[in-house]
Amino acid sequence: MVDTWLIMGLGNPGPRYERTRHNVGQLVVDEIAARRSESWKQHKAGARVAETWLRPGGPKLVLAKSNGFMNTSGGPTSALAAFYSMAPDRVVVVHDELDIPFDALKLKTGGGHGGHNGIRDIAKALGTPEFARVRVGIGRPPGRQDPADWVLSEFSPTERRTLPILVADAADAVELIVAEGLTAAQQKVHAPR
Repeated sequence: MVDTWLIMGLGNPGPRYERTRHNVGQLVVDEIAARRSESWKQHKAGARVAETWLRPGGPKLVLAKSNGFMNTSGGPTSALAAFYSMAPDRVVVVHDELDIPFDALKLKTGGGHGGHNGIRDIAKALGTPEFARVRVGIGRPPGRQDPADWVLSEFSPTERRTLPILVADAADAVELIVAEGLTAAQQKVHAPR
């Protein structure tokens, strides 16, 4: 049996959203696919998928981006997990996180959704919150700006200079989780720089 992992990059569909903070999860799975020169294909689960390998002879990676909006990420995630016969402990969800400063990452399994509707929907659809999460920090909005407006806004020019490094670090974190397990990945990612 092949060790297969579903890597779900959260975001919203279409060009209007592709460069927004809410879509950073999709940027990360795009980076993992680009590292392996993989292209995206439509899947009947309502998602675009790129199948690849962590390394030759290593675990299989099913990279995925939902065709729907963030709040309905659960259906495609659970459908893909069922299609590829994966338990929730083989699902890694990459998403934006308001409660983490921009340019920081946190890795965890389980716990609450913290108000993140994509995570809430996935936990409901999988029937458990026990899946790995790569939480990509986008920080809190300045002043009294509504968090909903903040996550749907584009990164600032200053943030855009650092964004490729943040996305690459998050892609590295996903690969570490698959290669070495969550605890080992946390020790490396959470260690002071």
